[in-house]
Amino acid sequence: MTAQEQRHALVDRLVERERLDEQTEAALRAVPRHAFVPDSRAEDAYRDRPLPIGEGQTISAPHMVAIMTDLLSLSPGERVLEIGTGCGYHAAVTAEVVGPEHVYSVEYHDSLAARARSTLEAVGYGEVSVRCGDGKDGWKANAPFEAVYLTCAAGDFPTPLVEQLREGGMILGPLGGDTQVLTEGRKTDGSLQRETHGQVRFVPLK
Repeated sequence: MTAQEQRHALVDRLVERERLDEQTEAALRAVPRHAFVPDSRAEDAYRDRPLPIGEGQTISAPHMVAIMTDLLSLSPGERVLEIGTGCGYHAAVTAEVVGPEHVYSVEYHDSLAARARSTLEAVGYGEVSVRCGDGKDGWKANAPFEAVYLTCAAGDFPTPLVEQLREGGMILGPLGGDTQVLTEGRKTDGSLQRETHGQVRFVPLK
């Protein structure tokens, strides 16, 4: 099968299993995951599993990207902050929903940030803003955000990220150490109303 055929077959399976909403399905079908994985792992691009991308980091499994995109329930034009750019795949999926110019992403490793910028530009998401920095600090200059999500595990949501979230907005990410739980927080009167969505496994936040 061609890469596109493999991608559609993967998304077909995810839609059936996860009952994805239409915008999440459309975003996963649009983004060429094979463009974001290392050349040495290209044959695994459309397997539903994480893959190493260097610096001890991974590209998330497609089902996890799909689940997080569904939970965020974003709308076109909403401003979103991603913590942990990695290879840029998740940012590209988010960009398909809200528009590339509304996605801001922070990556700890300069080499990954540079590679993500290059890949995003090459596949049509060059307006996604990527910078190298400490994700715990967020990106205050572009706040407030309608949504913030983490692709790396933290003990709790860092205070600056909550502060940079618009009232009524959602923060989503894996919380915990050896045992991690995908947790959403809805900002209400300055504090978070939390809900959990099961155990997950992510690399730790730097």
